[in-house]
Amino acid sequence: MKVFILYAHPEPDASFQAELHRRGVETLKSEGHEVVVSDLYKMGFNPVASADDFSIRRFPERLQYDREQKFAVDNDALPEDIKAELEKIFWCDFFIVQFPLYWFSTPAILKGWFDRVFVNSVVYGAGKRYETGGLKGRKAMVVTSCGAYPEMFEPDGVMGDINVALWHLHNGTLFYTGFEVLPAFVAYSPVFLGQEACDKYLNDYSTRLKNIDTTMPMKFHPLTDFGSDFKLKPDVTPLSAGHRR
Repeated sequence: MKVFILYAHPEPDASFQAELHRRGVETLKSEGHEVVVSDLYKMGFNPVASADDFSIRRFPERLQYDREQKFAVDNDALPEDIKAELEKIFWCDFFIVQFPLYWFSTPAILKGWFDRVFVNSVVYGAGKRYETGGLKGRKAMVVTSCGAYPEMFEPDGVMGDINVALWHLHNGTLFYTGFEVLPAFVAYSPVFLGQEACDKYLNDYSTRLKNIDTTMPMKFHPLTDFGSDFKLKPDVTPLSAGHRR
């Protein structure tokens, strides 16, 4: 299997995330998988979507970023850094998005990667969304850590359901672009729980990666559930949190 790891953490060596990342790469390679990594901080990736991304413009009077993306694709004018990342995402069978949870979301450098690399008419748009997304046929998984304890991210916890916190990624980014989305791997409060707990997280993560092929994806409503008029509510029984595997 071809695995692409999109990794974002500002501490290159001494963080728990760095250790988790190293264990992940080692495990995947030991299982015979090919691994490619984009370490965004190490790369100095530019996360800012701007007019500088376009050497030619369809609408020079006003920046419409998504439409200029499509125009750049049509004219083979995407920036080289975006082309390089697109090549990785289309190369892979399995996509890992790894980051520490910042304000219930991703670090800015990672959000900017999606803004710039998930290009209109290639990854989404032009009939490409949800089950027809441009990246269909691939699997994806979020790998994250946070300072909260597990109970705090339960449905009745102070932080709310972790699946709600990650919904923007699971549904709005990964499933929207065609991925089958595996349940997230979350390391809760590794800094405060001590080395024994961290070692368990590392071992559990190795086990998860060894079972990619047999892990059931999360369940989302496909676009066809909403009918041809794209009503706001599906024509089937709503999925409850308990149904999200």
